[in-house]
Amino acid sequence: MSLVGYARVSSFDQDLTIQHQALKSAGCKKIFSEKESGSRQEGRIQLDACLNYLREGDTLIVTRIDRLSRSLRDLQNMAHELKEAGIDLKATEQPIDTSSAAGNAFFSMLGVFAEFETTLRKERQMEGIAKAKSEGRYKGRQPTSRAKSHQVISLIKEGFTRQAVAEKLDIGIASVYRIQKEYLKNNPTSLLPGSRSRTPTLKY
Repeated sequence: MSLVGYARVSSFDQDLTIQHQALKSAGCKKIFSEKESGSRQEGRIQLDACLNYLREGDTLIVTRIDRLSRSLRDLQNMAHELKEAGIDLKATEQPIDTSSAAGNAFFSMLGVFAEFETTLRKERQMEGIAKAKSEGRYKGRQPTSRAKSHQVISLIKEGFTRQAVAEKLDIGIASVYRIQKEYLKNNPTSLLPGSRSRTPTLKY
């Protein structure tokens, strides 16, 4: 049985010292740490290394469970996977210990409260939108590609290929051609680089 610690801060200018001290005081001989955002599990190399290092009978220790993830779904999935592998989860600053019934129940309650908070936040957003609509202040979100129409046309005029424009602005190539078509429709005398001539073909 090993006590394995994991420490995380969100940015490089933050310090891991306090977390390391707490984990060592908890008995951790092996500590994985990194400076990455906790919004998603993907891309966190040290967390992946930590999870791969753990074996049945081990205990993963963190100072707070949000060090593992700020996503409720990620936390729930991770806790389930650890339990299935016979690995316990503990937090030094929260009464969380999945090896005990009380600690496991508290962890579940945190998930319920987090879900409840998310629901309330969505309801407040919908209420705010409804109020703004009633007052004529809500215009909604502009589609991403349409919001970049001016940039698309500017880049095409600068000589960028349609594919290069799509990649540069992170939109689909079909959106680039749609924006180009709408621009030429609204500006019938214009001719964009790489587009076909708009001079009508004479038939005799």
